[in-house]
Amino acid sequence: MPQCNTIPCYTDPPMSRISLRRLRQDEHIRALTRGPRPHPEQFIQPLFVVEGIPAREPIPGLTGVYRDTPQSLLQQIEADLAKGVSKFLLFGVPATHQDRNIDWSFTAGQIAAVKKKFGARVWLSVDVCLCSATPHGHCGVLNDSLDHLDNVASVRELAAAALAYAKAGADCVAPSDMMDGRIGAIRSALEANGLDRTVLMSYAAKFHSSFYGPFRVAADSAPKGGELKLSDRASYQIDPARANDALLSVERDVAEGADILMVKPGMPYLDVLADLSKRFAQPWAVYEVSGEYAGIELMADAGLADRVRAHREAWAGFVRAGASMIISYGARHAREWLS
Repeated sequence: MPQCNTIPCYTDPPMSRISLRRLRQDEHIRALTRGPRPHPEQFIQPLFVVEGIPAREPIPGLTGVYRDTPQSLLQQIEADLAKGVSKFLLFGVPATHQDRNIDWSFTAGQIAAVKKKFGARVWLSVDVCLCSATPHGHCGVLNDSLDHLDNVASVRELAAAALAYAKAGADCVAPSDMMDGRIGAIRSALEANGLDRTVLMSYAAKFHSSFYGPFRVAADSAPKGGELKLSDRASYQIDPARANDALLSVERDVAEGADILMVKPGMPYLDVLADLSKRFAQPWAVYEVSGEYAGIELMADAGLADRVRAHREAWAGFVRAGASMIISYGARHAREWLS
């Protein structure tokens, strides 16, 4: 060993016996050593069908996603099937808005049309909420003072919607409202009507998030102004800083009969998903919400990120955190982007 003023002098850094780079050196070994990763069959594509619009409309921020007419909805599903997508989450947007005794026939009619045309080729989940059907845009029935949601009346309307959708042929109903007790009420209504095979997917851990913007344009579901004293959804969606509420919500929904549990949004709540998916054995869905997806699209459009790599990275995070299914506006690209 060379001497530097009588002190041993190292001309090269000492080599560790542990090399983290050996298993990264080429694509073959990287592929062999990867852990859980997203697969195209895990993806669910959101769809919007809107009553009364003359032609499909693009949704700002969501590249290649539209507010469809009943006719273009069927065409879109046909195109998605050709791309390898067979699982969908449908949002119906009726033209008539009502405070109570809501008419769910528009969305139910679209469910029936989809199942008539495609049958078992598609798995159709349908969002159950009041926000697109009420004049005020909230997820339940307002009280007379317009400052709070009437939980009992809201759950009654939600159960009626879920029952109408299940009767029309929905494979799955997915309540997204966050009312207390709605899972139990919907499960009871389904079983009382011989629809016990209908899957119940709960938005069990849905947070009061700032990432829902493009969706609210698509579903016409933003809270409206006027005389409303309830300006946002903070009184019924989970506070971002109260993760323990998500645990309590999930415990309740499991006890009431939920088949699938969901965390929404995705990336800001990966810690919640990782924790809950270890605690509860039910299948877990994660919703990559419109703001998350649009953010990646905006970066890609500005040349600040590689579109495909960025989406793949986000999806890998969801699976790594415990999701067995991913609801994403890019689901129709999953087979191509993950190949």
